Amino acid sequence: QVQLVESGGGLVQPGGSLRLSCAASGIISSIYAMGWYRQAPGKQRESVATITSSGRTNYTDSVKGRFTISRDNSKNTVYLQMNSLNAEDTAVYYCYHQFGYAVSWGQGTQVTVSS
Repeated sequence: QVQLVESGGGLVQPGGSLRLSCAASGIISSIYAMGWYRQAPGKQRESVATITSSGRTNYTDSVKGRFTISRDNSKNTVYLQMNSLNAEDTAVYYCYHQFGYAVSWGQGTQVTVSS
C-alpha cells in the first residue's frame, strides 16, 4: 500500500506563490502517475495537474501557465509550484498516486488565498 504525506499549504495573498510537496512511500514499481486534485467549499473535486513516470504533464485549463508539476523519482516525491495565486485557487489540495487501477490519496492540505 502506498502512503502519501503532503506539505506546503497555507495562507497566501493574491498574486503570491506556494509550493506543495507530496512524498510517497511503499511504492513497489517505478511506473506510476502522481498528481494533485483540489476541492473548494461547495464544489466537486477537480484534477489540477498530473505527471507520469516519464515526465509527461497535464494541467487543468485554469492553472496553465501558473502552476508547474514536477517529480523527483529518487525521492518518490511530486511537487506543485503555484504562482500568481488568486481566490479561486482556495481549496484543499489532495495528492494522489496511481498504479494501474490502484489509486492512493493523501490527507489533503489547505491552500487559502486571501488578503
